[in-house]
Amino acid sequence: MSKAGLRALVAAAALMMAGWAGAVTMPTLTALRGLEAGEWELRGRGEGAETRKLCVTDLRQLLQPQHPGPVCRSFVVNDSAHAASVTYDCAAAGNGRTDLRIETSRLLQIRSQGVSQGAPFAFALEARRIGACP
Repeated sequence: MSKAGLRALVAAAALMMAGWAGAVTMPTLTALRGLEAGEWELRGRGEGAETRKLCVTDLRQLLQPQHPGPVCRSFVVNDSAHAASVTYDCAAAGNGRTDLRIETSRLLQIRSQGVSQGAPFAFALEARRIGACP
């Protein structure tokens, strides 16, 4: 292979790596722009559903309700002013797909499904901002 061909191959590989690295971090979603960080109450829908509180410091946390903590590697499927769909991968912790429907800046409908700690999950939640984090 000539030096020019090798340089072209290295440049193409660098562009591919830069594109892959960009996929690891999730951009700011249009759907999340009108929402506020703070304490959110996540109320399960359906019989026997639980309610829990989540201190949201990064609104992207709402996109992975089964995997709280650091924001995982994500891919945006759909993003508009009132809805978003994201798939995410949290390595050994699992993965999922979450669909958000924004009703108001303090009220969301969340549907999420995937695998957590080796077991499948699927649920629907109503998320309501209830104030500042304690």
